Amino acid sequence: MYGSDLDADHPGFKDNIYRKRRKYFADLAMSYKYGEPIPRVEFTEEEVKTWGVVFRELNKLYPTHACREHLNNLPLLTQFCGYREDNIPQLEDVSNFLRERTGFTIRPVAGYLSPRDFLAGLAFRVFHCTQYVRHSSDPLYTPEPDTCHELLGHVPLLAEPSFAQFSQELGLASLGASDDAVQKLATCYFFTVEFGLCKQEGSLRAYGAGLLSSISELKHSLSGSAKILPFEPNITCKQECLITTFQDVYFVSESFEEAKFRMREFAKTIQRPFSLRYNPYTQSVCVLKDMPSINDVVEELRHELDIVGDALCRLSR
Repeated sequence: MYGSDLDADHPGFKDNIYRKRRKYFADLAMSYKYGEPIPRVEFTEEEVKTWGVVFRELNKLYPTHACREHLNNLPLLTQFCGYREDNIPQLEDVSNFLRERTGFTIRPVAGYLSPRDFLAGLAFRVFHCTQYVRHSSDPLYTPEPDTCHELLGHVPLLAEPSFAQFSQELGLASLGASDDAVQKLATCYFFTVEFGLCKQEGSLRAYGAGLLSSISELKHSLSGSAKILPFEPNITCKQECLITTFQDVYFVSESFEEAKFRMREFAKTIQRPFSLRYNPYTQSVCVLKDMPSINDVVEELRHELDIVGDALCRLSR
């Protein structure tokens, strides 16, 4: 969806200069080959100004509205990736930072992907990320993900190991699943990774990127007037996802660990004739469907335990 083809109600639909710029970003993403450095972009003065408005207004809210993990990682992104009001970070720098922190990498994309394609990327710790900037006529609104949403909403949480694992497990659960199961997982993703709330120090905080990149909805979700329910995947997966208005309901978890546990239990109900194990060393997924494949993983785990045991012995000497 979108990419360089904008709907008639898009803020930039009648702006030929903006549409030409969007085609530039779409072409960059479509010609990108995985493993190559992500092309660096010289952003225009107008794009930097739009980013600056979003950056400045959101940072006023973060201390009282964002979860601690988001707050802890923002200074690191400022230090290592150039997060500033007057500078739009480059995706290559952000990808290198995430790889060191949690093993996630970024792949540029022209617009919305299908739920199956997007979740499959998460399974391999690949986050598909837009590089264009929303239209300058309304810097506090966008009908689609843009680089403000990705860099300010998603990236600080993807730099957190517990959240990165939660995101990956959503992706792993989608591999080989039916279309219906993938849609349910995508809805759970929407109401957690995009619009999720959690409890910290006795109060509600936002961890969803859709909230952390939207000034008005971030305020609304924690205003006390929004409808909030506990995150239960069996219930959450049936909720309608709203794109152009505030959500009718938000779901809260006690912690990322609790959300991860509930998603693991939910994933067990998805019918498929195999199990999966992600190998972080080769960045590949092992399919476990028969005894030989299971034995291979057992041997691999034994080898890993031997390495850890040897390291602990050396440390204790």
